[in-house]
Amino acid sequence: MRALHTAATGMMAQELNVQVISNNIANMRTTGYKRQRAEFQDLLYEQVRRVGSQTSDQGNVLPAGIELGSGVKTAGTPRVMSQGNVLPTSKDYDVSIRGEGFFKITMPDGRTAYSRDGSFELDAQGRLVTAQGYVVQPGLTIPQNATSITINQVGQVSVTTPGQTSQTQLGQIELAGFVNKAGLQSMGDNLYLETPASGAAQSGVPGTDGFGSLLQGHLEQANVEAVTEISDLIAAQRAYEMNAKVITAADQMLSSTSNMMR
Repeated sequence: MRALHTAATGMMAQELNVQVISNNIANMRTTGYKRQRAEFQDLLYEQVRRVGSQTSDQGNVLPAGIELGSGVKTAGTPRVMSQGNVLPTSKDYDVSIRGEGFFKITMPDGRTAYSRDGSFELDAQGRLVTAQGYVVQPGLTIPQNATSITINQVGQVSVTTPGQTSQTQLGQIELAGFVNKAGLQSMGDNLYLETPASGAAQSGVPGTDGFGSLLQGHLEQANVEAVTEISDLIAAQRAYEMNAKVITAADQMLSSTSNMMR
């Protein structure tokens, strides 16, 4: 029966939906994580009686046809790029973005990746790097004898060294923006890659041209809301159960038909 296949597509769709929700819940404490949501579309229809077809020689047309759907498919799992809560950490190398933009990260193979995770460290050379050791552009090197470091709202990095009464500016952190942020490709490690769907990266100074400002000593938390995810999980579970009941009902109907033929 057609209902068996249709209900099976519904069960597979909700299984994927639960997988997306579980990944969101697992990353509730991941710095800068952006939640995903599963989006679905209906499959092709069999036109048993096509709506609008002519029903008589006098030109009468069918006001409502008969269409039999074949189930559901997953259209995509886009990310919701809304702002997460910003919490203080009191760590000099932690930086959060309040508003639009991504940090630009240089990968070992020379590619540029993008991230909202501003939990930076210093490597052996004094460069500002991510937790994986990838260099934060533009590759600023902090002097070993620096007594303090300041990253202001517009991304200017300054340090104070012994014997100096004023700070020395080392460089400028720029942010990258995209026309379609949801089109970025996730590669793990809180990093994204540019794709044809996202459009080319557009660089800018924090706090100008629509880019967000930086806040030193703070980190952006995941934009996952536990209550929303749990309610979505319950809804997905119930939808899965209902599709399973359809399969059970279709099986009983087939069994009844089979018994009638004995």
